[in-house]
Amino acid sequence: MGYIQHRSEESVEDYLETILVLSKRLPAVRSIDIANELGYSKPSVSVAMKNLRNRQYITVSEEGFIRLTDEGRRLASTTYERHTILTNWFVSLGVSPETAAADACRIEHDLSDESFAAIKRHISGDV
Repeated sequence: MGYIQHRSEESVEDYLETILVLSKRLPAVRSIDIANELGYSKPSVSVAMKNLRNRQYITVSEEGFIRLTDEGRRLASTTYERHTILTNWFVSLGVSPETAAADACRIEHDLSDESFAAIKRHISGDV
């Protein structure tokens, strides 16, 4: 996979993860909520939502409410789990919460399923 394609997939995962997190905090998620959460422009988020809709990761109601499809929720949940576990692990190792979260965000997209499963086993003491 080329660098640009990889960054595109990483961006998809970040958007889906953000929608998942916002859906836990808000009664309904809109593009403006995503733009505010990520600090992105409304036009950038609009383009991304069109891409996610075309890939069938989200649905958008007539009112502009964004919902994850089953596949979108699966991908978002996987990314969120990786982010949460890696962040907490780094913090437990003495890394500041800010650095831990930033590092987890970079690593969560590149880590193989095998390595992530090994990290989860190690953390839970099932090594």
